[in-house]
Amino acid sequence: MKVVIIGSGNVATIFGKKILSAGHKIIQIVGRNLEKTQELAAYLNADYSTSLAEMSELADIYIIAVSDAAISSVAQEVRLQNKLLVHTAGAVSKDVLGAFSENYGILYPLQTLKGDISSGTPIPLLVDANKTETLQKLIEFSSTWADNVLVADDEARLKFHVAAVFVNNFTNHLFTLVQDFCTSNNLDFGVLQPIIEETVSRMRRYPSSEVQTGPAIRKDFSTIERHEEVLKTYPNLLHIYKTFTADIIDYYEKFKN
Repeated sequence: MKVVIIGSGNVATIFGKKILSAGHKIIQIVGRNLEKTQELAAYLNADYSTSLAEMSELADIYIIAVSDAAISSVAQEVRLQNKLLVHTAGAVSKDVLGAFSENYGILYPLQTLKGDISSGTPIPLLVDANKTETLQKLIEFSSTWADNVLVADDEARLKFHVAAVFVNNFTNHLFTLVQDFCTSNNLDFGVLQPIIEETVSRMRRYPSSEVQTGPAIRKDFSTIERHEEVLKTYPNLLHIYKTFTADIIDYYEKFKN
């Protein structure tokens, strides 16, 4: 397929590389940042423009890969009639594109995307469209370059997005707080890397509920009190510790029943 990508950030970059490697043609990159747009276009062997008014009309699919807040304003500058128009956001309805093309949909990557992501990192893709035939076209296209393609409507995709915030954004924030804690106590955060990796590894083999460990599930209140004493001068961590401890105890009380 012939593709135009609107945007020059992480999602545009990673999508572009994946799509190109699958044998499709990136004919143009349209972005506001001239330097980044030129750089990405050169890498993908594509033309470029910093103006939507100069966007090519020759593509089969137009991918809006910009921030969630910018999707609507970008779409308002696009008039494609029956050309396929999609955006890449998890928490924005596909219908935001309804006034700008007869065929529109979603290509949402359920992955944390940075420019330095490994080429072998799996990228599950949630897709949706306004018509059955448009959806089928998106599935066929995305299946050539995505690792796993799943149809998910606006409601399901939003729920996946919430779940992703918990398992990615919130866990990373925990790592950040703990890294700060280790630094302030002259502890090597790297020593915790194996337990982080083992925890993730276990989730590939067992339900998470079956591999829970720690003082909360054991109701080891003596250890819990000692931990809370250590965290008295770290109010953010103490609040999180108490909240998670109480929730783990409550969850497994119900779990046993």
